[in-house]
Amino acid sequence: MTQRIVHERKKKIMAENLTKQAFLEKVFDFEKNKDWKFEGEIPAVIDFWAPWCGPCRAVAPVIEELSKEYAGKVNFYKVNTDDEQELAGAFGIRSIPSLLFVPKTGQPKMAVGALPKDALKKAVEEELLQESLNQNLQN
Repeated sequence: MTQRIVHERKKKIMAENLTKQAFLEKVFDFEKNKDWKFEGEIPAVIDFWAPWCGPCRAVAPVIEELSKEYAGKVNFYKVNTDDEQELAGAFGIRSIPSLLFVPKTGQPKMAVGALPKDALKKAVEEELLQESLNQNLQN
């Protein structure tokens, strides 16, 4: 019974779909701030995608796997560029998939294209978690 509950909880951890309003609250309120100010508590990866995009569909299961693997350490979000055109425009998204790596402090970095899982993991570890580790060592 306990194993089943753990399995059910793991299944529920997924990348969260963001609307513009949710993005403004959880990531960056670009309507209020001109300079980057991350609103989140932990680093994040934002996947800009569309349902008709083949490479986006290839990356989706990897994003879901990583959202489970890094649960509690990194938030994974998805932005449907067809539904959220204003949000995509605010970040200059011209090609999808585009992945925005958002550290807790500092500037976000964008990667364009369908990155393989090992490249995504490396980016999460080096761009997002290494910074958190360094901050903890300094405190």
